[in-house]
Amino acid sequence: MIRRFARPYARAMMDVAGSPAKANELRGELMHFADALRTSSDLRDFYANPVDEQAKIAVTRQLAKKMKASDLATRTLEVLVRHHRVNDIDAIVTALGAYVNKALGVAIAEVRTAKTLGPDEIRDLADTLSKKLGKKVELDIRIDPKLLGGFVVKVGSEIWDASVQGKINKFRESLT
Repeated sequence: MIRRFARPYARAMMDVAGSPAKANELRGELMHFADALRTSSDLRDFYANPVDEQAKIAVTRQLAKKMKASDLATRTLEVLVRHHRVNDIDAIVTALGAYVNKALGVAIAEVRTAKTLGPDEIRDLADTLSKKLGKKVELDIRIDPKLLGGFVVKVGSEIWDASVQGKINKFRESLT
């Protein structure tokens, strides 16, 4: 779910980047910053507290330089700091990803599996879903220990249940 406040920021980033490919590069750079923010409670607290805005921008510039972020990524982070949205960067990056994927014709498939999939299985699943949907598919794979076997795929509002539990439920329904 994309939070409402994140959409205008993501839309502006798409416009400023100039192309979906450049926006995707920006997204990658912002993800590195988001990872740093996620792993450091001190950094999150720093941005959340009413510290001088110039101090926050100075720290942001230092972090961006250390991460070898582009000028566009650095300026974007500065805007987020000025608008008190830097701690919401995950939601903004998610919204940006949705815009980029839509522009590039890419669908994200959320896959829950009972076990770790091998490279061939991942490639086959992505190819099958790409053919079915008529667009490139990126897989977001997560291991779900509740599944006895198989997998469940969700793309948008569509769900394909190829799990053992799903097959048992279908069989049970056919008996009634």
